[in-house]
Amino acid sequence: MAEIELRHIQKYFGAVHVIRDVNLTVRDKEFVVLLGPSGCGKTTTLRAIAGLEEISSGDILIDGKPVQNLHASDRDIAFVFQLYALYPHLSVYENIAFPLRATGMSNAEVTRSVGDIADALAINHLLRLKPSALSGGDMQRVAIGRALVRRPKALLLDEPIGALDAKLREDMRVELKRLHLENGSTSIYVTHDQVEAMSLADRIVVMHDGILQQVGTPSEVYQNPANLFVAQFIGSPVMNVTEAAVTQSGDDVAVDVDGESFAMPRELVGLLQQKGADQIALGVRPEGVLLSHDQQPGYRPVEAHLIQPYGPFDIIDLKVGNQVLRARTQTGFVGKPGDRVWARIDPAQAHFFDTRSGNSLGIELK
Repeated sequence: MAEIELRHIQKYFGAVHVIRDVNLTVRDKEFVVLLGPSGCGKTTTLRAIAGLEEISSGDILIDGKPVQNLHASDRDIAFVFQLYALYPHLSVYENIAFPLRATGMSNAEVTRSVGDIADALAINHLLRLKPSALSGGDMQRVAIGRALVRRPKALLLDEPIGALDAKLREDMRVELKRLHLENGSTSIYVTHDQVEAMSLADRIVVMHDGILQQVGTPSEVYQNPANLFVAQFIGSPVMNVTEAAVTQSGDDVAVDVDGESFAMPRELVGLLQQKGADQIALGVRPEGVLLSHDQQPGYRPVEAHLIQPYGPFDIIDLKVGNQVLRARTQTGFVGKPGDRVWARIDPAQAHFFDTRSGNSLGIELK
């Protein structure tokens, strides 16, 4: 296994700046997910690590040794593509065995290695079949097996389950996580699907416009987004974000959202003054918007505008002035659109951002 380090990586396609001064260390045996929208530079970064793209400047190190000038074949890295890339005329056995035969490994060693991988992936019953006889999930298992069979230093995966249906994607997520834990491989995985990122990653690297926006564990990027982009990219539904103003009347402090005030702790005023922020945005995830059927201290009357059933919970769109706040509730908590309920914003789950820079102000309330 290996540690992979990127130092000040830059990549241009003509005048287009695709990767902008990326610095990242992937630790030995770590599973890191590069997450971001299409065109953000995540696949180009992955291909640069593999040696399939030349970088414009910077250093790529594997176990402390620069490899940016080495061919892909000399980096001891395996790459799994989205569209399988299996040899159609070869059986599953020969597809997996191909990289071993290319190194001159003996038949006995090839048989043992392919058997071990087939056992791990539960595809022994497929070894005699051609790719045309396989399902999409099975073809992706074979592609992963071919990558893992030679025990590379690192495994790079470019949206490997993006073309599968929802049930197969769920099954393959479990399979990929299990394989990573069993093999202890250093893995870098590219996706635009945050569910994949949250369920698979030891750490998530959020990218946008070729820039690393935040690097952290799934819980860190979800609970403490570094900026507005991360806040509104991570989570389903996304975080509620709206411009807001903080008001104080005596000892009472509130955050104003389109003319509606929600109570906040008194220390918020001092914390905002320390940060020097005069234009702020309030962010709160749906689970941070608390609802009640009855009037309680700190709760405001609001109207339920839309109800989205998700099965184990509902998402309720609430009309707050001309804005909409989404709240997460237990199933059936609000009977129908138009019903009036009472709402408050949980200060412990409120986030405050500088609207000029988009960065989080790092304010934590209780």
